[in-house]
Amino acid sequence: MRKMLSREELDYNVQCIKKQIEKFVSFEGENGAIIVNNADWLLDLKFIDFVREIGSLFSVNKMLAAECYKQRLETGLTFFEMSYMLMQSYDFLYLYNKYGCKLQMGGNDQWSNIIGGVELIRKIGKDDSFGLTFKLLTTKEGKKMGKTEKGALWLSPEKTSPYEFYQYWRNVEDASVENVFKMLTFLPLEKIKELCSYKDERINEAKKILAFEITKLVHGEEEAIKAEEASNALFNGQGNLENMPTVTLENPDISIVDAIVLTGIAPSKGQARTLITQGGISLNDEKITDINYVLSNKDFKDGYAILKKGKKVFYKLEI
Repeated sequence: MRKMLSREELDYNVQCIKKQIEKFVSFEGENGAIIVNNADWLLDLKFIDFVREIGSLFSVNKMLAAECYKQRLETGLTFFEMSYMLMQSYDFLYLYNKYGCKLQMGGNDQWSNIIGGVELIRKIGKDDSFGLTFKLLTTKEGKKMGKTEKGALWLSPEKTSPYEFYQYWRNVEDASVENVFKMLTFLPLEKIKELCSYKDERINEAKKILAFEITKLVHGEEEAIKAEEASNALFNGQGNLENMPTVTLENPDISIVDAIVLTGIAPSKGQARTLITQGGISLNDEKITDINYVLSNKDFKDGYAILKKGKKVFYKLEI
């Protein structure tokens, strides 16, 4: 069962979201954006009143005809999932009445929920609400992009470092490069076409530009340069290792398992041991096979050690 967040946790999440998007949206001035927490109106709803006043305006038959519900019917559709459309539609109605919000935007996977809100507003006698959806950023298999080795890809540098953010886009699959360029950068289409015209190893140069452009938009040019230099230092032997993700140790005598967990490469000691036994962990380019290995001064000959998972996840360990 999904954990119910406390009011304090919900408010904290709202502030985190605001912090992540304030680089792109202004919250200042008379026409500044506002961000609100739907817990303010949803948590105080009375179930009987809600289903009588709002639920009665929705047809179950029509809801089940929506593509999002059709897919879930094959694996099992819960009452909570059925109610989600009602709650999102009610959000739109509330924002319409309180703030004059007339347009709801979202990914095209939210089409049915957005239309539910538009129709709900029209059923109370208003016809000036609208919905706008946009294409989702997906892999060639149709799966949503945005998952890293450690979970979600965050805009916040506290959640996903600029280096990790850069590396995510640097490692996008070849078939997705052009699409990501068009959706997430402001490069001219002619330039994008030129960069993506190659299907051999030269596509890697396009990926470097892609990673730099997106990181620059989100974290600024200075952080993008640092991330690029760290990547070049690791993969090309040129650049600045100071800008790669770094974890400081109190002393060098730490077990390899604890080091893996400390960096966040693995969330638990059990998963760290599994990575080692599967041959996925290296220290200073030497594969680690002993789950009981303990680091020592000899591993920090240059003042640091490089802990690596696979070919793409790196951490610098410093004393």
